[in-house]
Amino acid sequence: MDHDTPDLTTEPFRGSNHAPLDPDTEADIVVIGAGPAGLAVAACLMQRGHSPLVLDRAQEVASSWRRHYERLHLHTVKTHSALPGMPFPEDAPRYVPRQGVVDYLTAYARQHGIEPELGQHVEAIEPRQEPGAPWLVRLASGRHYAANHVVVATGANRVPQVPRLPGEDLFQGRVLHSRSYRKAAPFAGQRVLVVGMGNTGAEIALDLAEHGVRAAISVRSPVNIVRREVLGRPTQLSSILLSKLPHALGDALATLFRDLTVGDLRRHGLPTARVSPQRQLREEGKTPVIDVGTVKRIQTGDIQVYPGVQSLTPGGVRFTDGTEHPFDAVLLATGYQPALQELFPYTPLPLDQRGIPPGVSGEGALQSVYFVGFDVRQPGGLLRTIAQQAELVAERISARQAQARGGVHGA
Repeated sequence: MDHDTPDLTTEPFRGSNHAPLDPDTEADIVVIGAGPAGLAVAACLMQRGHSPLVLDRAQEVASSWRRHYERLHLHTVKTHSALPGMPFPEDAPRYVPRQGVVDYLTAYARQHGIEPELGQHVEAIEPRQEPGAPWLVRLASGRHYAANHVVVATGANRVPQVPRLPGEDLFQGRVLHSRSYRKAAPFAGQRVLVVGMGNTGAEIALDLAEHGVRAAISVRSPVNIVRREVLGRPTQLSSILLSKLPHALGDALATLFRDLTVGDLRRHGLPTARVSPQRQLREEGKTPVIDVGTVKRIQTGDIQVYPGVQSLTPGGVRFTDGTEHPFDAVLLATGYQPALQELFPYTPLPLDQRGIPPGVSGEGALQSVYFVGFDVRQPGGLLRTIAQQAELVAERISARQAQARGGVHGA
């Protein structure tokens, strides 16, 4: 990447009570997204005297959390999941439920005076050719803003990954992505196959089984599974401690804890990943399955485990081991992608194989662009990482603006 820093002395700094801004076409700082990441960045910036413009395509803050399945709880403890400047309520449970997170984020925006412009779909972020602010944020409505800084906080789970399964046209049941799942009631009396055993797939299968639905999981690859708690201690806290050790030691201890607490599940159709949970998170950005009861349901036979899907049939599924089983619905817990590149039609992004940027601050051609809420490799959960990144980005923007003002005053 090009590390050249643009000349900060050629144009007067606009915004933050210096050169006035045209509110219809200019913004000092644009924050895209009003979920946890966008709200956290906005709050940290406002605490430092800035007035960011927050945009979100939805009609309400925390829209993704409002759409999640009803059973969902945080897998991280509330004390390590709060955003800067506001803890979760004292009476909230250790693992906050979905609605509790929605209520918290709504209150967070209110407490910090964050008033996003909702229903504003950002279509593109483009470099400006004119002097002054380096970025142009284009909206689908036709509006646009010239911006000194752009914070992209649209989330790692922006677009569902929906693979097309062989034989799908023949299947007489329903095929839907996990994003459409809310609760088990619509599947009463049905046979449901959940494709994919990440945290979403494991918990949806558990929700179905707990409500008497005949559920099964298709697991294509070995998995890392850890308990949410061991002897009352949250695994999140243990993961944070292990990450501070040399990698070889931390990985060995993580593997030992996994093997002692979860054990060998091969006879139930669940081969264990060869790498430790810590290493898989660190190198692949793949969070281990945080077990909240799915393993027990598998062991008792309430949830069947099958290998990968070879194809769908009119009445069910044919698996890679050659067996066929009847199903009424196939639920794709196949994940999401951030789809960041489509927001930057003229600027190539240095993304990894999962579409994640390498850091929070853009460099070279991406100077003054920041990415918050995409780093899924850190121990302790994404909300904890978001809180750290929000503070960091607010500090960097403040420092850059101070540098810009110094350049103008010294010109």
